[in-house]
Amino acid sequence: MTAKASEGPAVLEVADAVGALMESWGFKRNMGRMWAVLYLDDHPLSAADLGERLGLSTGAVSMLLAELIQWGIVKKAWVVGERREHYEAETSIWKMVSRVFRDRELRWIRTALDAFQAAGEKIPSDEDGGRLDKAELDRRKLIAERIAGLTQLAQVGASLLESILQGETIDALPIKTVGELAKAAASDRDKDK
Repeated sequence: MTAKASEGPAVLEVADAVGALMESWGFKRNMGRMWAVLYLDDHPLSAADLGERLGLSTGAVSMLLAELIQWGIVKKAWVVGERREHYEAETSIWKMVSRVFRDRELRWIRTALDAFQAAGEKIPSDEDGGRLDKAELDRRKLIAERIAGLTQLAQVGASLLESILQGETIDALPIKTVGELAKAAASDRDKDK
């Protein structure tokens, strides 16, 4: 990794820390590193500048910039007298985080919620209970309760994310209720053993 002497090692340390954080959130490490270098600079940088500072190839820089632009966390910037394209970071951390919450996490939670609800509907009712022994009825009941718990957790998660994105006050009671339901289910299971 090379950096201008005026930047010192601090910029690259921050870039590496942001890169590690972004990687743990499911993004490429170098996406975080590139955004951090742009974020910490006082003027837009060219792709060549970014490649030099981060020790990345032209192709890697090009692909990373395309992804960062797609996520809306880097944008092209016009620099007077320059023919090369330059880039600058989105400086609103909340804008970036909320986009990921909205476009990725909320979609994942809603997909899981749909799957839980569909699975819950496939659990047969007790109408055919006369043909099942007690152990099978108990097992069916346990599965239905646990799917209902997962459904409720997904509903609370979606509601929580939606509230955060809308800037609303968060009520911890539904989260606490889900935790209490999980404890009660575990307690019931332990009693049955």
